Amino acid sequence: MRKYFLSGLLALALSLCATGAVAQVKTPNLIMSIGGGSGDMTTAVKIFLFMTLLSVGPSLLLTMTSFTRIVIVLSFLRQAIGAHQSPPNQVVIGLALFMTFFIMSPVFKEVHESAIKPFLDDKITQDVAFDRASLPIKQFMFSQTHKTDIEMMLSVAKTEKPKDLSALSLSVLIPAFILSELKTAFEIGFLIYLPFVLIDMIISMVLLVMGMMVLPPVIISLPFKLMLFVLVDGWNLVAGSLMRSFQ
Repeated sequence: MRKYFLSGLLALALSLCATGAVAQVKTPNLIMSIGGGSGDMTTAVKIFLFMTLLSVGPSLLLTMTSFTRIVIVLSFLRQAIGAHQSPPNQVVIGLALFMTFFIMSPVFKEVHESAIKPFLDDKITQDVAFDRASLPIKQFMFSQTHKTDIEMMLSVAKTEKPKDLSALSLSVLIPAFILSELKTAFEIGFLIYLPFVLIDMIISMVLLVMGMMVLPPVIISLPFKLMLFVLVDGWNLVAGSLMRSFQ
């Protein structure tokens, strides 16, 4: 044991010596001044903002698409059936993502053709590319947003009503769009819940008449819910209705 301990100390000492030698050789090339000039601070701030955008950007982009409505409706459907872990969260989110890509493909194609491709070819500036890319997204969000939500956000922001869509700020349109999506998703979820609640009520009444009050109605109603959902081709109806609701 002592032999291993001494060997470890010797290896650690050799590594420290080697590190010191490398540092003496390489130090002149690795010195970076953080507070030496404004250029270094600007670069550091840009890197920090870029890393922050990478972590927050996907969630921001998903809230500007049809993903919010789809994933909420699918969650309502799973709770209404009573199968809390089937399908699992990964399947629900994956289905919502693929349906989002399908619905948003015309918008993404227009953004690529009008903004991203000319910007990569150095035909337009960054500001022009941002304006061109934001216009199709604004058109999609505006078509799915209730006017009352936009008016509410404008009144809270104390901003005058814009003359056209290009003058409407994203800071006003995005929260109004999210509120409208939540409202629409809850309306669809309410309609989905109704037939399954009726099945639960019927099963509860039958069990009460039979005197089987100890048996939970959920256990008996779950097979009937699944049978009804399969017979009416529920996944086709829900997915088709969701996609048609964005047209």
